[in-house]
Amino acid sequence: MTSGTITTLGLMIGLLVGTNSKAAVLAGILTIAVADALSDSMAMHISAESDIKTNRRFIWLTTFATFFAKLFFALSFTLPVIFLDLKSAGIVSVLYGFVLIAVFSFYIAKTKKETALSVITKHLFIMILVVIATYIIGNFIKKLFV
Repeated sequence: MTSGTITTLGLMIGLLVGTNSKAAVLAGILTIAVADALSDSMAMHISAESDIKTNRRFIWLTTFATFFAKLFFALSFTLPVIFLDLKSAGIVSVLYGFVLIAVFSFYIAKTKKETALSVITKHLFIMILVVIATYIIGNFIKKLFV
């Protein structure tokens, strides 16, 4: 879920800055939600299939669970865009992304019996890098084509 959150947020920030268009941002979120959910669920399906001990039911449960979870979290980023102005939607989405990444990272750390703070910090740092990079790219594209 962390990769889907970071991917969606990165695309959203790049489009928001580069186009300043609600339609473009919503289209981007919807597109990445479906594409990312399908590609990750396919990867999980293939990975589960490669294990000869895994039964068919588990393979399909893993596939559908991955698809719907990734789709749900990516689509949740449409709500701020629909209900707020774009600048506010960007701010709210970054804060929402921080919360999602922190919660997912905390869960991962506890599951692996690692220090939660180090896992959360590492994942939030990656998210910040993605947001900064996509902001810069969006600005570059805007200056290049507008």
